[in-house]
Amino acid sequence: MTVAPPGPEFPIQDIPFSYRGSWLDISPVIAEKTYADDLHLVSHQTGLHAVLRLTPAGSDATVVATPTLLTWRDGAGRIEAVYAGPDTLRLRGRRLGLRIAAAAATLTPFSGTYLYLDPLDGSHVFTSYETGRRYRVTVLSGALRRIGGVEALGTADRFLDLSGDQPWEVAIEEYATARAPHAATAAFDRLHHDRSTEFAAFVDAVAPWRGPDTPAADLAAYVLWSATVAPAGFVTRPAVLMSKHWMDKVWSWDHCFNAIALAAGEPELAWHQFHLPFDHQDPAGALPDSVTHSEVLHNYVKPPIHGWALRRLRRRLPAPPDRAALAQTYERLARWTGFWLDARRAPGQDLPHYQHGNDSGWDNATTFDGGRVVQTADLAAFLVAQLRCLADLATELGEPAGRWSAEADRIRAALLRDLWDGARFTARDPRTGRRRASRSLLDLMPVTLGADLPTPVAAALARGVEAHLTTHGLATEPPDSADYLADGYWRGPIWAPSTVLVEDGLRRAGHTGLADEISRRFLALCEKSGFAENFDAETGAGLRDRAYTWTASSYLILAAAQQGRRRAGG
Repeated sequence: MTVAPPGPEFPIQDIPFSYRGSWLDISPVIAEKTYADDLHLVSHQTGLHAVLRLTPAGSDATVVATPTLLTWRDGAGRIEAVYAGPDTLRLRGRRLGLRIAAAAATLTPFSGTYLYLDPLDGSHVFTSYETGRRYRVTVLSGALRRIGGVEALGTADRFLDLSGDQPWEVAIEEYATARAPHAATAAFDRLHHDRSTEFAAFVDAVAPWRGPDTPAADLAAYVLWSATVAPAGFVTRPAVLMSKHWMDKVWSWDHCFNAIALAAGEPELAWHQFHLPFDHQDPAGALPDSVTHSEVLHNYVKPPIHGWALRRLRRRLPAPPDRAALAQTYERLARWTGFWLDARRAPGQDLPHYQHGNDSGWDNATTFDGGRVVQTADLAAFLVAQLRCLADLATELGEPAGRWSAEADRIRAALLRDLWDGARFTARDPRTGRRRASRSLLDLMPVTLGADLPTPVAAALARGVEAHLTTHGLATEPPDSADYLADGYWRGPIWAPSTVLVEDGLRRAGHTGLADEISRRFLALCEKSGFAENFDAETGAGLRDRAYTWTASSYLILAAAQQGRRRAGG
């Protein structure tokens, strides 16, 4: 049997071992910024929950992770894990034992894990209060050497020990209440072959342009592939979570970058990414702040970059959406835009406002230090782009387009009249009219309007962007600012979405040299430091969640565009 190339090795401390469609992963990350000594089987149903601790018998075992096979090595001993499907793992061992134990030490009436022997088939089942699911362990070959904590209540060690004295193999399944006894329909090596073939096909689809000068493309594709989950709970479609670490949600602007990255090679999955938050639009037209398995949050919103994103998405799709899909998209985008025009504009005001930095996606940016309820230039610019997109969609569908174009012109005029100070954009209190400048990159985001900006304004914004450019990319707050923090979230670190938005706007405004340099530095950053949530602007070190899909997607977006320009000779 020929096995497809397994893909790149990656550090399991940074990137979990998972599989497309699965809500499970294997990782040492068991809570926000919390790393265990042992790897755990983690479920993301009802949140991030470490369910089972996986401890090799050898004290010196090392872990090697590839997209389709996870291996513990200790001398001549091996334990290997592969996915048999989205809800089933197969593990086998040779000359190395394994303890499978409940991660929670205590069972209470409302928390913890219970272990019992199922008399139907002789399997052992762990039930988890935290996930509301069962985890059945079926021995396929070999035997359990020792069992502890069966039917125990309270505090107890609940575990199954597999001996390294003989080869063994087990299946671990996640399910709700009952299912037929496990029947292994494929051998372990066949499963590894099938998973490798699936992953190779995915990489070929989303990054067919990759080569020696895009060395992180395969790993970027794995981050997306492994973070994809099947519909469940409030997740109405196949969804790419932001991470299968603690950022295991879909936020209502992050999804746009994943959709764009997937569009050319996985168009159906890309279309699902774009629309998932719209499935939860409220009566006012607002998108939720975030969606995950068991919650939909509406306490904040996210910025209306969806018109900008839809244009990019449609340019990359191999075939245009049909009329019904476009009509639904138009209606949803119109309602989302109407929310900003109707519910976020004070009486007599042309410009909408944010209620908190979280609404912008730049939670703690210095733009909001002088007041949280503010009219900002990024919001106005995104709405102008979205209104222009709606005008084009209306024309395409044979609907009246004039109202959208007129509103776009109105907001653009107010942006330049009320927020431009001659050098950069400011933020404005909608109640008092008081304006305040900051040094945040957020104030330069109207560059995303590209050629829709007056040439002198675009040139001034380009100069401002250059002041944020470090060796590694665009700092969200310049390192020489008094407010700069190396790990300050949006007060210094480099982020993927701001990079892609600025690079795109500069290119459309004619500042291609600067756009090329920003793209080059960000690609090099990911190739050095992986796909972290954000990066230290001065050292390039990855920060926070280290397996973030919009970072991987941004790498794929920029790398694909760079390769396209090289092929075109420009």
